[in-house]
Amino acid sequence: MANLVFDGQREGEDVKFIFRRHILTAKKGLFFLVAMIAIGVAPMLIWTDNINMFWFFVGMTIVGAVGFLYAYMLWYFSLYIVTNERIRQISQKGIFKKTVVDLGLDKIQGISYGVPGLIAGIFGYGTILIETGVGDLVISQVSHPSKIHDKLQNVMKGE
Repeated sequence: MANLVFDGQREGEDVKFIFRRHILTAKKGLFFLVAMIAIGVAPMLIWTDNINMFWFFVGMTIVGAVGFLYAYMLWYFSLYIVTNERIRQISQKGIFKKTVVDLGLDKIQGISYGVPGLIAGIFGYGTILIETGVGDLVISQVSHPSKIHDKLQNVMKGE
């Protein structure tokens, strides 16, 4: 990943790896899509001979798809970049709003992870806790937290 370049990258800074939260964090978009399809189907079942109900269904499906794509976009553009110098958290909050937080590796005192329960274990997500002197960075719903934890530990060791 040494060839990866991002905005704000410093000279001599190498990207070690990138990770995101689990795709299930975008589940609200999927629920919205299913709800809009259900709302669109209901009138078609009641008024079966009215062609306008089909177009209502199509419209509701399009609205649901746009909502799903919005949730997916928020998930996709929210990521964590780990370099040989820092961890950069990029959180997409809306179409035009994002926040960026940098945490220097020299500020990290400890890294731990946990899997909160049965569902998290089945779907393979958990929480990573990065401890610093001024506070903790909690990253919830991370895919494969044990692998990310091991990678972070390796970066901390300079590997």
